[in-house]
Amino acid sequence: MKKFALLLFTLNVTFLFAQKEISGFVIDNAGMPLSGVNIIEKGTNNNVSSDINGAYLINVKEGATLVFSYFGFSKQKYETTESTLNVVFSEGDGQSASDVIITGTRTAPRSNTTTALPIDVLSSSEITSTGQITFDKVLQYKIPSFNTVQTPVNDATSLLDPYEIRNMGPSRTLLLVNGKRKNLSALLYVQTSPGQGETGADISAIPIDAIERVEFLRDGASPQYGSDAIAGVINIILKKGTDNGSATVRTGITAEGDGKMLGVSLNNGSTVGEKGFVNYTLDFSKVNLANRPGKVDAEADFNDFVKINPTTYRSYVNTDNTLGGTNITGMNDNQINTVFEDYKGSPDYNAKFSTINQGNITGRKAVDDFLKEKPDGGNINGSPETAAIKFEINGNFNLSNETQLYYNAAYAYKKVNSFANYRTPYWRSIKNPFENNSIPNWSISSVYPTYLKDFFGDGTVGSYKGYHPTFTGDLNDYNATLGYVSIRNGWNVDSSITFGGNSQTYTVENSQNRSGTKDSGGTNIYRENSPISFKPGGASFKHIVGNLDISKILSDKISVGFGSEVRTETFTITEGDKASWDGEGADSFSGNRPENSGKWNRYNLGGYFDLAYDFNKDFFVNGTIRYENYSDFGSATVWKLSSRYKFNKDKITLRGSVSTGFRAPTLHQIFSQKSQNSFVAGQGIQINGLINNISAQARLLGIPKLDAEKSINISVGVGAKPLKNINFTIDYYNIKVKDRIILGDNVATQFGSVAWFENSFNSRTSGVDAVMNYGPIKLGITEIGFNLSGNVTLENKRISPVTSTNFGATLNALMFTSRPKTKWILGANYKIKKYDLSLNNTYFGKTTFKQEGLDSNLRTEFTPKLVTDLGINYAATDKLTVAININNLFNVLPQWKFKAENAAGTTILNDPAQVKSQFNLITFNGRYSQMTYEGYHFSQLGTLFNLSLNYKF
Repeated sequence: MKKFALLLFTLNVTFLFAQKEISGFVIDNAGMPLSGVNIIEKGTNNNVSSDINGAYLINVKEGATLVFSYFGFSKQKYETTESTLNVVFSEGDGQSASDVIITGTRTAPRSNTTTALPIDVLSSSEITSTGQITFDKVLQYKIPSFNTVQTPVNDATSLLDPYEIRNMGPSRTLLLVNGKRKNLSALLYVQTSPGQGETGADISAIPIDAIERVEFLRDGASPQYGSDAIAGVINIILKKGTDNGSATVRTGITAEGDGKMLGVSLNNGSTVGEKGFVNYTLDFSKVNLANRPGKVDAEADFNDFVKINPTTYRSYVNTDNTLGGTNITGMNDNQINTVFEDYKGSPDYNAKFSTINQGNITGRKAVDDFLKEKPDGGNINGSPETAAIKFEINGNFNLSNETQLYYNAAYAYKKVNSFANYRTPYWRSIKNPFENNSIPNWSISSVYPTYLKDFFGDGTVGSYKGYHPTFTGDLNDYNATLGYVSIRNGWNVDSSITFGGNSQTYTVENSQNRSGTKDSGGTNIYRENSPISFKPGGASFKHIVGNLDISKILSDKISVGFGSEVRTETFTITEGDKASWDGEGADSFSGNRPENSGKWNRYNLGGYFDLAYDFNKDFFVNGTIRYENYSDFGSATVWKLSSRYKFNKDKITLRGSVSTGFRAPTLHQIFSQKSQNSFVAGQGIQINGLINNISAQARLLGIPKLDAEKSINISVGVGAKPLKNINFTIDYYNIKVKDRIILGDNVATQFGSVAWFENSFNSRTSGVDAVMNYGPIKLGITEIGFNLSGNVTLENKRISPVTSTNFGATLNALMFTSRPKTKWILGANYKIKKYDLSLNNTYFGKTTFKQEGLDSNLRTEFTPKLVTDLGINYAATDKLTVAININNLFNVLPQWKFKAENAAGTTILNDPAQVKSQFNLITFNGRYSQMTYEGYHFSQLGTLFNLSLNYKF
């Protein structure tokens, strides 16, 4: 026994002396530590992972070989000749560090050319080179499948332009900041514009100079990230730099001399002791109003608002309910019409007819006189005045070699000043001239009560020229994340809490409450006593999100991830002051009524499991399953399977994915209820209502509660890098959405003209995305590169019957044809010495629309257009760079035209009078001749000149 114990002791000592401790750091070519790098002793299962600081320590046999592997880079092998071994993963090792992406998988990061999913990566230099003022407009001219639209006069919509990926609406795109969910906006789009009935995060609140890069996932990602990710994910990665801070001054103006812009931005960072960093950005900007109104057709405005039509029998009913001496009480329309036909031949009729003609002559002169002074009807529409302050901070602090505290926070304030439609003095003329059996002497002073001369004039009747209500929106958007990361024994544990919110408050000025509401004593409260400034309330949304994510590279073949998310959401509608909602409410934008105001909350719990497996160096499979439970509508289980296969020495990659998804209706869609002023073709400004699905009105109308949308997303693509300087990807996608949530058309009910949300039908969207890069190519002292990307929509349509009759041609066009069917971006970069020139050409394909009021035998088409942007950067010194951007170099403007649907439509187009009538119906008698009121798919402002000066510290 003693001999055996001695032998065992000798073997242990021998083994101990044969072991060798190896330690070091793993960094990228920028000197940044790489955490989670897998280090394995070749031929064994002995492995460790690098910690937060990129440090590692492993005991290996004498003479062992260590294999370092990290997704996105080629493996590196080293013999352990020394006890210290530092490893650098550089660009030549496979992909540059900037190509390593974290979006699209909940396990270890992958590289851009080897992902199983279509992901675009935009660097900070690519973002700033566009010369665009806000981040959403940057994406508009960089990502073909991304679209956003400005709306000319749409009240609160002026605070936040709708955006979307692959024609799927803003509600189906998820926005992340450093991988954490950003809060939704409080705004619900209810006007007639793309994105109607939906909401999204305020992407324009992110300061451009705070962004290090953007990872743009063009694929369904509900299994990884939860609801809202049916169409894709935009992940904004914030800057981490601690040196090379800079200050930028930007200024610009349109070729028309309006829309002046001035902005100042500061980005800087520093280390926090020896264990952390902080990077921060401050951004201030002011953009003045740019006005692009159309010319009003005087005849059409006269017919709509002033003309007394003698053939309308109801205009001839006297106060005693008689028509030509015949009492018509209890008669139906046909009976009254018979009485009217008999009445037409009477002397009384002829006398009144003559008086009516004289009144119309007087009224037409009033219209002509006003439009001679204001040919655009006094309208202001285009791009509103906007002032913005944005702040972003990003940092971390290493608590130990294995643990780290990280944080980021942002705040944005925007103030937008816009205008409603001008209220001309003739808009509400007295069309019933037989009130009190007399005809007024038609004049501007007789149209409105005389108190208006004091409200909107200098006190004299002749000074009243109508009034122009203004709309001011104040927006506050904030988000903050505090997280804790730990790497132990190769396990990456990330726990975080995120707060975020968005609030909007509105002010209406230079308006009135015309209702003449009386109090209990019979005293007139409004009209003469109406204020001219109103606080109609607003809305807010906030969420709190808790995340726990755990992942590990189990070997060079298997990585695993799992985690959970807890989220609470609160939506608030703030009551307006009484004058803003009582009676008819504030003219142009009525306030939130008390019964429609309140606060609503819900929570959801989710969990996921993600497994990635490399069968070999070429074949990779990733699977994810997620369970989600909402407190207000139940649970859902979704899954995703994606794969990638490389061959021909990694020069060609085949990839594909299939996933299911879901989207819970937002609290905005569930609880919003209010009245809204809007333009109705041929009827001027009308008040329509929005009722929610849980209201008493909805119950009486038999409207069901909302349910979640479900989706199936299929993507198949190929990526190739045939030569060192050439790479391209082509991806086909097919997205089916079941029980799609829409805000339907207005329907006449016992409650008036109202609309509501419903799960209306199933839809299918399919298309192809293509991306190609060539370069950079060095030609002597110059360097040149090209990029081409495009999106082609193959199918975007409803594939099931609608569940009700409130889905008309206009809504169908908003959802399926109001975005470009094709969009291509061709760019070129040319560098020579201190100059860097960029030329970007964006082709916006055809869009079609069916405006409300348009004849069903016609449609409108926006003509395909090519918009060219030129950028010139000059490095004046090592610290100072001057940049000049000319966006829309050739002053290309949106253009549209009528198209016939059939022979009846052709007949209309062959008749100039009918064409004029249709034009007036859809452009508010010419006020919106350029964009037909519903918006446009690129800027209507024409050429914009921008100059920026960037100084590096």
